Amino acid sequence: MTIRSAPELYAHAVAIEREAAERYTELAARMNDEGREDLARIFELLADLESEHLRTLEARTVDVALPAIPDGRYHWMDAGAPETAARDLIFRLMTPRMALDIALQAEKRAQAFFERVFTTCDDPALRALARRHASRPMLSRTHGQPASPTTLGKELANFVYRLERQSDQFARVARFGEIRG
Repeated sequence: MTIRSAPELYAHAVAIEREAAERYTELAARMNDEGREDLARIFELLADLESEHLRTLEARTVDVALPAIPDGRYHWMDAGAPETAARDLIFRLMTPRMALDIALQAEKRAQAFFERVFTTCDDPALRALARRHASRPMLSRTHGQPASPTTLGKELANFVYRLERQSDQFARVARFGEIRG
């Protein structure tokens, strides 16, 4: 797929950010339900950041006719309704490591999408837009509060790094026992 216009790029970015905000919120709730408050807090912070990115994109495109993105194009998990048996099973069996892996893979797919747009786009103006958004200034957050200046590109790279680090830490945890059916 080749992105050919700014509205098309924005439409994909909005879809990616909306899915991320919704899924991080869902993962935070799941981890809270399991009593894993530390991991829930990480997902809550990521949900807040993704929601902030989404609001920024929506404000920037309020008067722009965005093309429709097919439903489910950027879904992290199955495309079924939340009450489907498969989705319920995934959430019942999900470990913290699995939750981190789902989030990490989604962030990597989003990063790869934007890199692909930048490297395959023929339109110099669109390439400049992609680069400008990657270097778009924003406030980072510390303990949920606005903090020092940063860029969107750096924040996205930090998401991937943090998720990889958390995933690696879970991989090193010794497992005692096994499940048999």
